[in-house]
Amino acid sequence: MAGNSGGRLFYADLLRIAATFAVMVVHISGAWISEVPVDSAAWNILNLYDGLAHWCVPIFIMLSGMFLLDPQRELTLRTLFRRHILRIVVALVVWSLVYSLATSFLATRTLTVESFSAAVRNLVWGKLHYHLWFLPMILGLYLVTPILRGFVRGATARELQWYFLLVLIVTMLLPTVLALRPSKTVSSWLTQLDIRVVLSYAGYFVLGYCLKTCVLSPAMERLIYLLGIGGAVWSVLGTVWLSHIAGARFTFYNYNTPNVALMSAAVFLLFRRIFQNRKANRWVTGLSSITFGMYLCHDLFLQVLRGLGVTTLSFSPVLSVPLLSLVVFVCSALLAWLLSKLPLVGRLIT
Repeated sequence: MAGNSGGRLFYADLLRIAATFAVMVVHISGAWISEVPVDSAAWNILNLYDGLAHWCVPIFIMLSGMFLLDPQRELTLRTLFRRHILRIVVALVVWSLVYSLATSFLATRTLTVESFSAAVRNLVWGKLHYHLWFLPMILGLYLVTPILRGFVRGATARELQWYFLLVLIVTMLLPTVLALRPSKTVSSWLTQLDIRVVLSYAGYFVLGYCLKTCVLSPAMERLIYLLGIGGAVWSVLGTVWLSHIAGARFTFYNYNTPNVALMSAAVFLLFRRIFQNRKANRWVTGLSSITFGMYLCHDLFLQVLRGLGVTTLSFSPVLSVPLLSLVVFVCSALLAWLLSKLPLVGRLIT
Protein backbone atom coordinates (compact mmCIF):
# COMPACT_ATOMS: atom_id res chain seq x y z
CA MET A 1 0.00 0.00 0.00
CA ALA A 2 1.55 3.23 -1.13
CA GLY A 3 2.47 5.60 1.63
CA ASN A 4 2.12 9.34 1.59
CA SER A 5 5.78 10.19 1.69
CA GLY A 6 6.72 13.72 0.78
CA GLY A 7 4.19 15.33 3.14
CA ARG A 8 1.75 13.72 5.56
CA LEU A 9 -2.00 14.03 5.24
CA PHE A 10 -3.58 13.48 8.63
CA TYR A 11 -6.88 12.25 7.22
CA ALA A 12 -5.07 9.75 5.00
CA ASP A 13 -3.12 8.37 7.96
CA LEU A 14 -6.33 8.06 9.99
CA LEU A 15 -8.12 6.39 7.08
CA ARG A 16 -5.34 3.85 6.76
CA ILE A 17 -5.55 3.00 10.46
CA ALA A 18 -9.35 2.83 10.42
CA ALA A 19 -9.34 0.59 7.33
CA THR A 20 -6.84 -1.74 9.01
CA PHE A 21 -9.09 -2.09 12.04
CA ALA A 22 -12.10 -2.61 9.75
CA VAL A 23 -10.29 -5.49 8.02
CA MET A 24 -9.95 -7.19 11.38
CA VAL A 25 -13.63 -6.62 12.10
CA VAL A 26 -14.49 -8.23 8.75
CA HIS A 27 -12.31 -11.27 9.33
CA ILE A 28 -13.37 -11.76 12.94
CA SER A 29 -17.10 -11.29 12.34
CA GLY A 30 -17.04 -13.42 9.19
CA ALA A 31 -14.89 -16.23 10.57
CA TRP A 32 -17.61 -17.86 12.64
CA ILE A 33 -20.85 -16.60 11.12
CA SER A 34 -21.33 -19.88 9.22
CA GLU A 35 -21.49 -21.70 12.58
CA VAL A 36 -24.80 -20.08 13.57
CA PRO A 37 -28.18 -20.39 11.83
CA VAL A 38 -29.29 -17.73 9.37
CA ASP A 39 -31.72 -15.30 11.02
CA SER A 40 -30.48 -16.11 14.54
CA ALA A 41 -29.62 -13.20 16.82
CA ALA A 42 -25.89 -14.01 16.68
CA TRP A 43 -25.99 -14.28 12.88
CA ASN A 44 -27.65 -10.88 12.56
CA ILE A 45 -25.11 -9.20 14.84
CA LEU A 46 -22.14 -10.75 13.02
CA ASN A 47 -23.70 -9.82 9.69
CA LEU A 48 -24.15 -6.22 10.88
CA TYR A 49 -20.48 -5.85 11.82
CA ASP A 50 -19.33 -7.63 8.67
CA GLY A 51 -21.50 -5.59 6.32
CA LEU A 52 -20.69 -2.20 7.82
CA ALA A 53 -16.90 -2.75 7.71
CA HIS A 54 -16.54 -3.80 4.07
CA TRP A 55 -15.33 -0.38 2.96
CA CYS A 56 -11.90 -1.36 4.26
CA VAL A 57 -10.20 -2.81 1.16
CA PRO A 58 -11.56 -0.18 -1.28
CA ILE A 59 -10.16 2.49 1.05
CA PHE A 60 -6.70 0.88 0.90
CA ILE A 61 -6.82 0.95 -2.90
CA MET A 62 -8.10 4.53 -2.98
CA LEU A 63 -5.32 5.65 -0.64
CA SER A 64 -2.72 4.13 -2.95
CA GLY A 65 -4.31 5.76 -5.99
CA MET A 66 -4.59 9.19 -4.39
CA PHE A 67 -0.82 9.39 -4.01
CA LEU A 68 0.56 7.35 -6.89
CA LEU A 69 -1.67 8.93 -9.56
CA ASP A 70 -1.11 12.52 -8.45
CA PRO A 71 0.65 14.31 -11.37
CA GLN A 72 2.09 16.79 -8.86
CA ARG A 73 4.16 14.01 -7.33
CA GLU A 74 7.11 12.83 -9.37
CA LEU A 75 7.12 9.06 -9.86
CA THR A 76 9.75 7.59 -12.14
CA LEU A 77 9.70 3.96 -13.20
CA ARG A 78 12.81 3.43 -11.09
CA THR A 79 11.09 4.81 -8.00
CA LEU A 80 7.93 2.82 -8.69
CA PHE A 81 9.86 -0.43 -8.90
CA ARG A 82 12.25 0.19 -6.02
CA ARG A 83 9.84 1.71 -3.50
CA HIS A 84 6.54 0.05 -4.32
CA ILE A 85 6.71 -2.99 -6.57
CA LEU A 86 9.77 -4.49 -4.84
CA ARG A 87 8.07 -4.06 -1.47
CA ILE A 88 5.00 -5.97 -2.62
CA VAL A 89 7.05 -8.77 -4.20
CA VAL A 90 9.18 -9.26 -1.09
CA ALA A 91 6.14 -9.17 1.19
CA LEU A 92 4.33 -11.66 -1.04
CA VAL A 93 7.21 -14.13 -0.92
CA VAL A 94 7.94 -13.78 2.80
CA TRP A 95 4.38 -13.84 4.09
CA SER A 96 3.26 -16.59 1.75
CA LEU A 97 6.02 -18.81 3.17
CA VAL A 98 5.22 -17.73 6.73
CA TYR A 99 1.54 -18.64 6.47
CA SER A 100 2.17 -21.91 4.64
CA LEU A 101 4.64 -22.95 7.32
CA ALA A 102 2.33 -21.76 10.12
CA THR A 103 -0.57 -23.75 8.68
CA SER A 104 1.62 -26.84 8.41
CA PHE A 105 2.91 -26.44 11.95
CA LEU A 106 -0.57 -26.02 13.42
CA ALA A 107 -1.69 -29.20 11.66
CA THR A 108 1.31 -31.41 12.53
CA ARG A 109 3.11 -29.56 15.36
CA THR A 110 6.34 -30.07 13.42
CA LEU A 111 8.26 -28.37 10.63
CA THR A 112 10.13 -30.48 8.10
CA VAL A 113 11.96 -30.07 4.83
CA GLU A 114 8.78 -31.26 3.13
CA SER A 115 6.83 -28.48 4.90
CA PHE A 116 9.18 -25.90 3.43
CA SER A 117 9.06 -27.54 0.00
CA ALA A 118 5.25 -27.47 0.12
CA ALA A 119 5.33 -23.80 1.13
CA VAL A 120 7.54 -22.97 -1.85
CA ARG A 121 5.26 -24.95 -4.19
CA ASN A 122 2.20 -23.09 -2.87
CA LEU A 123 3.93 -19.80 -3.59
CA VAL A 124 4.95 -20.82 -7.11
CA TRP A 125 1.45 -22.12 -7.90
CA GLY A 126 -0.21 -19.02 -6.47
CA LYS A 127 -1.93 -20.86 -3.60
CA LEU A 128 -1.87 -17.98 -1.15
CA HIS A 129 -3.28 -17.62 2.33
CA TYR A 130 -6.74 -16.11 1.94
CA HIS A 131 -5.98 -12.49 2.90
CA LEU A 132 -2.79 -12.31 0.83
CA TRP A 133 -4.92 -12.03 -2.33
CA PHE A 134 -4.52 -8.29 -1.84
CA LEU A 135 -0.83 -8.40 -2.74
CA PRO A 136 -0.99 -9.63 -6.35
CA MET A 137 -4.03 -7.41 -6.90
CA ILE A 138 -2.25 -4.24 -5.77
CA LEU A 139 0.88 -5.35 -7.62
CA GLY A 140 -1.14 -5.43 -10.84
CA LEU A 141 -2.35 -1.88 -10.17
CA TYR A 142 1.19 -0.71 -9.52
CA LEU A 143 2.32 -2.20 -12.84
CA VAL A 144 -0.25 -0.14 -14.75
CA THR A 145 0.26 2.98 -12.62
CA PRO A 146 2.35 4.81 -15.28
CA ILE A 147 -0.48 4.30 -17.79
CA LEU A 148 -3.15 5.43 -15.33
CA ARG A 149 -1.06 8.48 -14.41
CA GLY A 150 -1.04 9.49 -18.05
CA PHE A 151 -4.79 8.97 -18.23
CA VAL A 152 -5.72 11.09 -15.19
CA ARG A 153 -3.18 13.77 -16.16
CA GLY A 154 -4.78 14.32 -19.53
CA ALA A 155 -8.42 13.33 -18.95
CA THR A 156 -11.14 15.97 -18.97
CA ALA A 157 -13.92 15.99 -16.39
CA ARG A 158 -16.30 14.52 -18.98
CA GLU A 159 -13.86 11.72 -19.82
CA LEU A 160 -13.45 10.85 -16.14
CA GLN A 161 -17.23 10.78 -15.76
CA TRP A 162 -17.47 8.39 -18.72
CA TYR A 163 -14.76 6.19 -17.19
CA PHE A 164 -16.58 5.93 -13.86
CA LEU A 165 -19.88 5.26 -15.63
CA LEU A 166 -18.27 2.28 -17.36
CA VAL A 167 -16.79 1.09 -14.06
CA LEU A 168 -20.20 1.33 -12.41
CA ILE A 169 -22.01 -0.55 -15.17
CA VAL A 170 -19.44 -3.14 -16.26
CA THR A 171 -17.66 -3.88 -12.98
CA MET A 172 -20.40 -3.36 -10.42
CA LEU A 173 -24.02 -3.16 -11.59
CA LEU A 174 -24.14 -5.91 -14.22
CA PRO A 175 -22.26 -8.54 -12.15
CA THR A 176 -24.50 -7.77 -9.16
CA VAL A 177 -27.68 -8.07 -11.25
CA LEU A 178 -26.39 -11.30 -12.80
CA ALA A 179 -25.74 -12.73 -9.33
CA LEU A 180 -29.41 -12.08 -8.50
CA ARG A 181 -30.91 -13.04 -11.86
CA PRO A 182 -28.46 -15.08 -13.97
CA SER A 183 -28.67 -14.58 -17.72
CA LYS A 184 -26.48 -16.55 -20.13
CA THR A 185 -27.11 -13.97 -22.85
CA VAL A 186 -26.01 -10.97 -20.80
CA SER A 187 -23.08 -12.90 -19.32
CA SER A 188 -21.96 -13.94 -22.79
CA TRP A 189 -22.02 -10.39 -24.14
CA LEU A 190 -20.31 -9.02 -21.04
CA THR A 191 -17.54 -11.60 -21.43
CA GLN A 192 -17.11 -10.87 -25.13
CA LEU A 193 -16.97 -7.10 -24.57
CA ASP A 194 -14.02 -7.74 -22.22
CA ILE A 195 -13.45 -4.07 -21.28
CA ARG A 196 -10.41 -4.80 -19.14
CA VAL A 197 -9.40 -1.21 -18.47
CA VAL A 198 -12.42 -0.77 -16.18
CA LEU A 199 -12.41 -4.26 -14.67
CA SER A 200 -11.27 -5.32 -11.23
CA TYR A 201 -10.06 -2.57 -8.86
CA ALA A 202 -8.67 0.10 -11.20
CA GLY A 203 -11.82 2.18 -10.66
CA TYR A 204 -11.07 2.53 -6.94
CA PHE A 205 -7.46 3.43 -7.74
CA VAL A 206 -8.57 6.32 -9.98
CA LEU A 207 -11.40 7.27 -7.62
CA GLY A 208 -8.95 7.81 -4.76
CA TYR A 209 -7.06 10.42 -6.75
CA CYS A 210 -10.27 12.12 -7.91
CA LEU A 211 -11.78 12.31 -4.42
CA LYS A 212 -8.56 13.79 -3.08
CA THR A 213 -8.36 16.53 -5.71
CA CYS A 214 -11.95 17.24 -6.74
CA VAL A 215 -13.99 20.14 -5.41
CA LEU A 216 -17.53 18.95 -4.73
CA SER A 217 -20.51 21.17 -4.21
CA PRO A 218 -22.16 20.85 -0.78
CA ALA A 219 -25.20 19.28 -2.46
CA MET A 220 -23.08 16.66 -4.24
CA GLU A 221 -21.20 15.81 -1.07
CA ARG A 222 -24.44 15.39 0.85
CA LEU A 223 -25.76 13.16 -1.93
CA ILE A 224 -22.68 10.92 -1.68
CA TYR A 225 -23.17 10.64 2.09
CA LEU A 226 -26.82 9.69 1.60
CA LEU A 227 -25.91 7.14 -1.06
CA GLY A 228 -23.22 5.79 1.25
CA ILE A 229 -25.77 5.32 4.03
CA GLY A 230 -28.06 3.62 1.51
CA GLY A 231 -25.20 1.34 0.47
CA ALA A 232 -24.55 0.41 4.10
CA VAL A 233 -28.23 -0.34 4.70
CA TRP A 234 -28.43 -2.48 1.57
CA SER A 235 -25.21 -4.32 2.47
CA VAL A 236 -26.71 -5.43 5.77
CA LEU A 237 -30.46 -5.68 5.14
CA GLY A 238 -30.11 -6.95 1.57
CA THR A 239 -27.98 -9.78 2.88
CA VAL A 240 -30.52 -10.51 5.62
CA TRP A 241 -33.39 -10.55 3.12
CA LEU A 242 -31.80 -12.76 0.48
CA SER A 243 -30.20 -15.07 3.04
CA HIS A 244 -33.64 -15.56 4.61
CA ILE A 245 -35.12 -16.43 1.23
CA ALA A 246 -32.25 -18.76 0.28
CA GLY A 247 -31.97 -20.37 3.69
CA ALA A 248 -28.21 -19.84 3.47
CA ARG A 249 -25.92 -16.85 3.57
CA PHE A 250 -26.16 -14.70 0.43
CA THR A 251 -24.08 -11.54 0.75
CA PHE A 252 -23.64 -8.27 -1.09
CA TYR A 253 -20.14 -7.87 0.34
CA ASN A 254 -18.10 -8.23 -2.84
CA TYR A 255 -15.82 -5.21 -2.96
CA ASN A 256 -16.90 -4.54 -6.54
CA THR A 257 -20.56 -3.96 -5.76
CA PRO A 258 -22.36 -0.60 -5.95
CA ASN A 259 -23.32 -0.62 -2.27
CA VAL A 260 -19.74 -1.20 -1.07
CA ALA A 261 -18.40 1.39 -3.54
CA LEU A 262 -20.87 4.01 -2.27
CA MET A 263 -20.01 3.24 1.34
CA SER A 264 -16.31 3.53 0.57
CA ALA A 265 -16.62 6.86 -1.23
CA ALA A 266 -18.71 8.27 1.63
CA VAL A 267 -16.21 7.14 4.28
CA PHE A 268 -13.31 8.64 2.31
CA LEU A 269 -15.08 11.99 1.93
CA LEU A 270 -16.17 12.02 5.58
CA PHE A 271 -12.58 11.63 6.81
CA ARG A 272 -11.38 14.24 4.33
CA ARG A 273 -14.10 16.66 5.46
CA ILE A 274 -13.47 16.25 9.20
CA PHE A 275 -9.68 15.91 9.32
CA GLN A 276 -8.40 17.66 6.18
CA ASN A 277 -6.95 20.67 8.00
CA ARG A 278 -5.47 18.76 10.93
CA LYS A 279 -1.68 18.66 11.20
CA ALA A 280 0.21 15.38 11.23
CA ASN A 281 0.43 13.66 14.59
CA ARG A 282 3.55 11.58 15.23
CA TRP A 283 1.62 8.79 16.94
CA VAL A 284 -0.90 8.56 14.13
CA THR A 285 1.89 8.80 11.55
CA GLY A 286 3.88 6.07 13.28
CA LEU A 287 0.92 3.71 13.47
CA SER A 288 -0.09 4.45 9.90
CA SER A 289 3.41 3.58 8.70
CA ILE A 290 3.09 -0.02 9.94
CA THR A 291 -0.50 -0.73 8.87
CA PHE A 292 0.74 -2.71 5.87
CA GLY A 293 2.59 -5.02 8.24
CA MET A 294 -0.44 -5.16 10.54
CA TYR A 295 -2.62 -6.29 7.66
CA LEU A 296 -0.10 -8.96 6.69
CA CYS A 297 0.48 -10.42 10.16
CA HIS A 298 -2.95 -10.09 11.78
CA ASP A 299 -4.22 -13.51 10.72
CA LEU A 300 -1.48 -15.13 12.80
CA PHE A 301 -3.33 -13.87 15.85
CA LEU A 302 -6.66 -15.08 14.48
CA GLN A 303 -5.06 -18.52 14.28
CA VAL A 304 -3.90 -18.17 17.87
CA LEU A 305 -7.47 -17.37 18.93
CA ARG A 306 -8.73 -20.46 17.10
CA GLY A 307 -6.06 -22.55 18.79
CA LEU A 308 -7.15 -21.24 22.19
CA GLY A 309 -10.80 -21.95 21.35
CA VAL A 310 -11.73 -18.26 21.56
CA THR A 311 -14.35 -17.21 19.00
CA THR A 312 -16.91 -14.49 18.47
CA LEU A 313 -19.42 -16.97 19.88
CA SER A 314 -17.52 -17.42 23.17
CA PHE A 315 -19.58 -14.54 24.53
CA SER A 316 -22.10 -12.04 23.14
CA PRO A 317 -21.11 -11.07 19.55
CA VAL A 318 -22.14 -7.48 20.35
CA LEU A 319 -19.03 -7.32 22.54
CA SER A 320 -16.86 -10.11 21.16
CA VAL A 321 -16.39 -8.63 17.68
CA PRO A 322 -15.07 -5.19 18.77
CA LEU A 323 -13.08 -6.59 21.71
CA LEU A 324 -11.40 -9.38 19.75
CA SER A 325 -10.77 -6.99 16.87
CA LEU A 326 -9.08 -4.59 19.29
CA VAL A 327 -6.95 -7.40 20.77
CA VAL A 328 -5.83 -8.52 17.31
CA PHE A 329 -5.23 -4.89 16.27
CA VAL A 330 -2.95 -4.20 19.26
CA CYS A 331 -1.04 -7.49 18.91
CA SER A 332 -0.61 -6.90 15.17
CA ALA A 333 0.68 -3.38 15.80
CA LEU A 334 3.26 -4.65 18.29
CA LEU A 335 4.47 -7.42 15.96
CA ALA A 336 4.54 -5.15 12.91
CA TRP A 337 6.49 -2.52 14.88
CA LEU A 338 9.05 -5.13 15.97
CA LEU A 339 9.38 -6.50 12.44
CA SER A 340 9.82 -2.98 11.06
CA LYS A 341 13.02 -2.72 13.12
CA LEU A 342 14.64 -5.66 11.32
CA PRO A 343 17.63 -4.56 9.25
CA LEU A 344 17.30 -4.63 5.45
CA VAL A 345 13.90 -6.35 5.21
CA GLY A 346 11.96 -4.58 7.97
CA ARG A 347 10.65 -1.81 5.73
CA LEU A 348 9.80 -4.26 2.95
CA ILE A 349 7.58 -6.56 5.01
CA THR A 350 5.73 -3.97 7.11
